[in-house]
Amino acid sequence: MSEKTGRKKIVDFTLLRRVFGYARPYRNRFVISVVLSIVLAALAPVRPLLINYTITDVIQRDTGTFDFIKNLLIYITVVQIGILIIETLLRFSFTFLTAWLGQTVVKDLRIQVYNKILHLNLRQFDKTPIGTLTTRTINDIESINDIFSEGLIPIVADLLSIIAILIAMFFTNWQLTLICLIPFPFLIVATFYFKESVNKSFIRVRNAVAALNAFVQEHITGMQVIQAFHVEGREAERFRTINKDHRDANIKAIFAYSVFFPIVEIVLAFSMGLLVWFAAQQAYHLDSQEAARITGHIVSFILMLNLLFRPLRVIADKFNVLQMGMVASERVFKVLDNDDFITREGDFTPDSVKGAIEYRNVSFSYNEGVPVLKNVSFTVEPGETLAIVGHTGSGKSSIIGLLNRLYPLSEGKILLDNVEIEDYKLESLRKKIGVVLQDVFLFSGSVLDNITLRNPEITREQAENAAKLIGVHEFIMQLPGNYDYNVMERGSTLSLGQRQLLSFIRALLYNPSVLILDEATSSVDAESEQLIQHAIDALIAGRTSIIIAHRLSTIRKADKIMVLDKGEIKESGTHEELLALGGFYANLHKMQFEKRVSKLQTRH
Repeated sequence: MSEKTGRKKIVDFTLLRRVFGYARPYRNRFVISVVLSIVLAALAPVRPLLINYTITDVIQRDTGTFDFIKNLLIYITVVQIGILIIETLLRFSFTFLTAWLGQTVVKDLRIQVYNKILHLNLRQFDKTPIGTLTTRTINDIESINDIFSEGLIPIVADLLSIIAILIAMFFTNWQLTLICLIPFPFLIVATFYFKESVNKSFIRVRNAVAALNAFVQEHITGMQVIQAFHVEGREAERFRTINKDHRDANIKAIFAYSVFFPIVEIVLAFSMGLLVWFAAQQAYHLDSQEAARITGHIVSFILMLNLLFRPLRVIADKFNVLQMGMVASERVFKVLDNDDFITREGDFTPDSVKGAIEYRNVSFSYNEGVPVLKNVSFTVEPGETLAIVGHTGSGKSSIIGLLNRLYPLSEGKILLDNVEIEDYKLESLRKKIGVVLQDVFLFSGSVLDNITLRNPEITREQAENAAKLIGVHEFIMQLPGNYDYNVMERGSTLSLGQRQLLSFIRALLYNPSVLILDEATSSVDAESEQLIQHAIDALIAGRTSIIIAHRLSTIRKADKIMVLDKGEIKESGTHEELLALGGFYANLHKMQFEKRVSKLQTRH
């Protein structure tokens, strides 16, 4: 059910069936809630009928002593209280059960959606705003809870209650019932327009919430850029516009409620007025006993009308909640049905690999028709270090993204130890490949948590030994709390160089056979670069390594250097061989050398 069709279809049963499929493990509680709804509907008219019986058949009795009538009244009162207590307990049980079902389904569904997001190909995150996925995982799934707690089951319960009350009213006095129902066509029309108005408003609210989430997520993450370029005012104005759309959508829904509920009260008052008027007309022409009977009907009908209008006040709203839950579920199921994930899962799980890498005629594109890599072929021997250089956008990062299957290949093959990477079990493959990225992501938590990624199999002693091996232990011990220091979200309390050093320890701890370094020294100062270079030397020792670097000074020791340009290999060789060749690499080296000389001259 799309948002557009959501305004036309009252209930999409195919979608609803899929939602309720998640309640199948809890079918016993579901069945109990349905039974409770039936019992509550049957109990709804009992008390008004007892009151009608009390007035018409007990108080007006011609036979029986005063004590008999008094005892009968006490008995009826006790029964009324008993029914009220039973109804209250059943209502509590029904409300709790439906809410429990909803929250339990939400818990299961949220886990399933999050697990699906974890296994999506990275290109999904390249084209989907993070705020949108956040909305799907939190807000939209929470709306599915409403299908259970305020949607279908409560609607069925309300409809059963309405039917039971109408049957009781017709059974008591069909003429009074028809008189009371005269204003109902007007109420049905008002309910329809109310439902349509609120439905449209709710859809606008959902879209506005998604827009707000995406905007706030993006701009809080990029706050440093906003403040650095002094565009706070412009971004605040954009936020005001999005926020105003959210407010306007809510106000339209509030306006519909403000109109509808008074209309319901007017129709109820009109029904009661017609009831009293018609009953009075009848009583005027009847004897005292029949008039007393009509009085009993009036009292019971007033109670039943209130019971009838109580669900009518909210049933249209519940239909909207149900529809919004289905719109939200459709969005959530689009995430679950997304087939852009790694479909080929091998079963090859070697204990270790030598680290021989081969790319055979590899081509790749993020978007169809826009190639990023074109027929790339190269090999890296075990223990060898390959450096990849090239201008921004030449395809360097794409090469390493394909090796650990973050993206699917378009064409060609990649082999690790002469075995295609698709034949490896994904977990096993990624354990063999360590990655240190240029943009290091640290999670909120301690230094130790970020180093070990909360892996209980890695001890504190192992983390400290790894830090000492690459010369980072002293830096960590200088932090307040050392290994227990809280780095805050995204490592905001650490410098870029410090975050990079922690990522080296993380890579070393997992002891990969193949190491990938993506621009690890591109944005750090000279002092941090020396520490990082020392860490790199410690990391790559005895490992097959692929290093991507802007600074050519960091890759002179590489066994082989490969130059990429526009997704194609232009040159390949050692540092000295490429300088002697006088091509792309030589020009890059010359440009960086001249830039460094210029900086030194400026300082002096």
